[in-house]
Amino acid sequence: MKVFRFGRTAAVLSVAALSLAACGSDNATDAAGTEPSASASSVSGTLSGVGASSQAAAMDAWIAGFNAANPSASIQYSPDGSGAGREALLAGGAQFAGSDAYLKDEEVAASQEVCGPDGAFNVPAYISPIAIAFNLEGIKELNLDAATIAGIFRGEISTWNDPAIAGQNEGAKLPATPITVVHRADDSGTTTNFTDYLAAAAPEVWTTEADGEWPAELDGQENAQGTSGVVSAASATEGAITYADASAVGSMGKVSVKVGDEYVAYTSEAAAKAVEASTPVTGEGRPDVDMAMDLARDTTESGAYPVVLVSYHIYCTTYRDQETVDLVKAFGEYVVSDEGQAAASDAAGNAPLSANLQEQAVQALRSIKAAS
Repeated sequence: MKVFRFGRTAAVLSVAALSLAACGSDNATDAAGTEPSASASSVSGTLSGVGASSQAAAMDAWIAGFNAANPSASIQYSPDGSGAGREALLAGGAQFAGSDAYLKDEEVAASQEVCGPDGAFNVPAYISPIAIAFNLEGIKELNLDAATIAGIFRGEISTWNDPAIAGQNEGAKLPATPITVVHRADDSGTTTNFTDYLAAAAPEVWTTEADGEWPAELDGQENAQGTSGVVSAASATEGAITYADASAVGSMGKVSVKVGDEYVAYTSEAAAKAVEASTPVTGEGRPDVDMAMDLARDTTESGAYPVVLVSYHIYCTTYRDQETVDLVKAFGEYVVSDEGQAAASDAAGNAPLSANLQEQAVQALRSIKAAS
């Protein structure tokens, strides 16, 4: 059995506990009518996570609801970004990661050093549209197709009254204001999902592969750290445009994306419809319980909003002691339960997991075991 490194490295990472002010429930419930893996009286200890800032609002709600039912347990989460979360898990510095991008094959292989011979696996926790949000006085909605969105974010469409924009927004009084692109400065799962959409839906314009880091060749653009950073920067800049988890963009203008012959505004229902067309990720060495999904970004399905992210919780298949296993299972099952999904939806506006995904997630979580 490989040596588990969490205990030796956790102290070097600063993991800040989130506020527990969100409204919680009285009892942790389970998904698909199954019983939780551990009772409130038996679950104790501290569970530390690092990861996606897009999950911050949902995580507040999950922590509040879980702790209300499990007063002897403490969940801590530091929203440092998806890349930071995966790195922390792989380094043994966190017991779970939140990520808007699933583990790559090489990351699954690397996770065996910390998580035992079967490595780590992805469980969907959060489905949300990515809003393409802009700051343009007097304009709150715009229609854009994928090629135009890609042209804007590559800097090839540089003013708001460009014919490519005006032609899709008849009657809109578009100014000659320069477009300022604001992108994530950190390694971000939101960036991975957004560039994946651009590469799939507008490959003739967005010729760069999808990645968590913004393309280095697109210099001269603005950048900011985290979800709150890009929203704050774009909100303060007339003519700015950015991409962010829809729960965070507030009163900024929003883009409806062309899908087939119609323009689709983001909603949790439209995001969920896009996820329904997803396919499982396959790869050598992935645990059987892994639930990573590839999304159909170029779908023409009516009413689907393809600029969507599935945010995952990433867990080890093996932890070093039963107390940790019980705590991980209990928290993980609460997150994917009807109660946990409703709490997140109320806090962040995300789309709840389907009953089928909930059931699969519970079975995956129950496979976690203690090292022997």
